[in-house]
Amino acid sequence: MSTFRFEIRTPYALRVRVEDDALVVELQDGRILSVPLAYFPRLLHGTPEERQNFRLIGNGEGIHWSDLDEDISVEHLLLGIPSGESAASLQRWLEQRQAR
Repeated sequence: MSTFRFEIRTPYALRVRVEDDALVVELQDGRILSVPLAYFPRLLHGTPEERQNFRLIGNGEGIHWSDLDEDISVEHLLLGIPSGESAASLQRWLEQRQAR
């Protein structure tokens, strides 16, 4: 009896765009992911300038927004996993932003 073994590798991000209502990520394997900003409330509530201030991390395994203190992994995007931030944490963050 033989067993078939293979390794699943998550593709990495090449390019990222943040539109008015979606996060669009182009992957190295040719796929383009479009995810609603509602999945990521910090992006949703960020200014256009804050949304554009990102960098790829981990050789494209994720995306980091320093102004918004947000990190999103390509793996979570592929799996359709939205932000895991609690409502209470988001509310505190929003209140801190208003206090600026």
